[in-house]
Amino acid sequence: MESPLPVRDGVNATRLRLPAAGPWETALDYMLHRWGHVDPDGIRDRFDRGEIVGEGGVRLDRSTPLEAHTFIWYYRTLPAEERLPVELDILHQDENILVVDKPHFLPTTPGGTYIQESALVRLRRQLDLPDLIPMHRLDRLTAGVLLFSTNPATRGKYQVLFEKRRVSKEYEAIAPVSGELEFPRIVRNRMVKSRTYLLAEVVDGEPNAETRLELAAERQGLGRYRLLPHTGKTHQLRVHMASLGIGILHDPFYPVLLDKAPDDFARPLQLLARGIEFTDPLTGRETGFRSRLELSEWTRAAAPEPALAG
Repeated sequence: MESPLPVRDGVNATRLRLPAAGPWETALDYMLHRWGHVDPDGIRDRFDRGEIVGEGGVRLDRSTPLEAHTFIWYYRTLPAEERLPVELDILHQDENILVVDKPHFLPTTPGGTYIQESALVRLRRQLDLPDLIPMHRLDRLTAGVLLFSTNPATRGKYQVLFEKRRVSKEYEAIAPVSGELEFPRIVRNRMVKSRTYLLAEVVDGEPNAETRLELAAERQGLGRYRLLPHTGKTHQLRVHMASLGIGILHDPFYPVLLDKAPDDFARPLQLLARGIEFTDPLTGRETGFRSRLELSEWTRAAAPEPALAG
């Protein structure tokens, strides 16, 4: 359902579904019930200023009956956010798509404590593209190639590519080398992740997650792995690597969930979306984009050891 309110400061208006019935006479009563303990005067002021609207942009006031609208929209009050010390790199931009190198630690879309400090909101504001929408997502801790749609008129054609798995994705990871494992290999299992549990789990049942793993190079006990996912389950690559006993370096979730700590920007998760390929639905040409980023632990392993004093 399209919002009647435009994007503001790079952020979409919030949509709220009102209950069909209840002990509340007005929409205001219901919102005070939900959030009145936080800022009751601010909620009333929003109604008075006409900042809360229904379908078609109809403004609500303090007396609007609860049953008058099913959905309403409003702008959230955005908390102050400290800018993350990471930057986006634009790889390609045309009238239909935008492709960027997303850095580690920056989320793809707003959520939780990161609203303005997300790739989507940063790019909307930086490039003045309020209609910008991501075609897929990368975890906050994962870096690499991320594709956005810039044109609502052609967006659906690109969305179909992802829905029908007509996009090839290649990832790169740095992890320990095990002499007991042979590569290349295919990992297939069944993964589930609930809304209430932080981690994805491998369970018995029909496989729904598949990744091809290749060991591309070795250096000082570390391997540079090429990961080719056939499916796109949450944390799939991280789980599949950990299941083999070669968890990706600096992964705070797998194989062991660490206590939450402030981001250590010197130790990013060693996982990179290296490339993406597809047949462009508008031109019919084979199209691909490659990340210009490098994983820090692989670079560090290549550095010569300092000479001993003596």
